[in-house]
Amino acid sequence: MGKYKHLFFDLDHTLWDFNSNARLTLEELYNAMELSSMGILDFELFYTTYLSHNDKLWEKYRNGIIKVDELRWKRMWYTLIDFKIGNEKLARDMGFRFLQLLPTRNLLFPHTIECLDYLTGKGYSLHLITNGFEETQHSKLKHAGIDSYFIEVITSEGSNSIKPKKEIFEYAFLKANAQPHQSIMIGDSIEVDIRGAMNVGMDQVFVNHTCIDCDVQPTYMIHSLKELERIF
Repeated sequence: MGKYKHLFFDLDHTLWDFNSNARLTLEELYNAMELSSMGILDFELFYTTYLSHNDKLWEKYRNGIIKVDELRWKRMWYTLIDFKIGNEKLARDMGFRFLQLLPTRNLLFPHTIECLDYLTGKGYSLHLITNGFEETQHSKLKHAGIDSYFIEVITSEGSNSIKPKKEIFEYAFLKANAQPHQSIMIGDSIEVDIRGAMNVGMDQVFVNHTCIDCDVQPTYMIHSLKELERIF
């Protein structure tokens, strides 16, 4: 097994394909709420506009600038505003329905199940550290059929902290009865997962699905989850 005993995974954008699942969910809302009749004629533009606002608002949420409730509806509000639709009720309704539908999606990155089976078979203890909401993340795991692989699921909501802050990692170590030197963080975000793990003396695997350039040197870098088999 080597020096690692506890493998801590990120969920969104690492195992669970957030962008693809969000796209399906937004497309369903786009059609159900007849947004084309309001002047939003290009769904692809609507979708990419949402992703942009979602990323910016998550950064504000991580930095304590906005509260969770603002994040949930304002990502819809700002998207609608870009299409000259100043309808707060619609934005709130969309935010509510989005969070109802999104966790029921089950698209995973290639090799996710295969990888989790391999690592479990090798005797590793698998956990999650995710900047997500407790109910939402557990629902994603259940609908995607991967909830049984993880011993501890640490969310930002449940831990009252958020990656990359050291407190969420320390909380995870406590819950999993793990030490930093026997643990490794596996995630897709340099700022959130990799730097966060570095700050608590924990090794890291940067899951670089999109082949971006990075300005730090993680312990390992992979471009496919299948590559975890050569590390572990």
